[in-house]
Amino acid sequence: QVQVMESGGGLVQAGGSLRLSCIASGSIFSINAMGWYRQAPGKQRELVATITSIGYTNYADSVKGRFTISRANAKNTVYLQMNSLKPEDTAVYYCNTRGRGVAGNLEVWGQGTLVTVSS
Repeated sequence: QVQVMESGGGLVQAGGSLRLSCIASGSIFSINAMGWYRQAPGKQRELVATITSIGYTNYADSVKGRFTISRANAKNTVYLQMNSLKPEDTAVYYCNTRGRGVAGNLEVWGQGTLVTVSS
């Protein structure tokens, strides 16, 4: 059983910052990539940022220059530093983990953490 848990969401004013954390635990042999996705009310889930086990990163155009994804491999943990937040960043942010576990390839989602940016 593999679990992914996010933390760090909350309410912040426009222009402010938040840091999200995500930890994967359980029967994990290796993690290939971890990432953050978000879903705003009435919209589809979208990519925010991903990072591979060797540090390659990918960002949505809408967050480039404002958000930074980082990873602590030894801790199966990924972070998302969000600066210069905008009201349009308001969404539930989900952590995604891809790798290999006892049963083979795995992809696990967290329950999500709400980020609300007020104008």
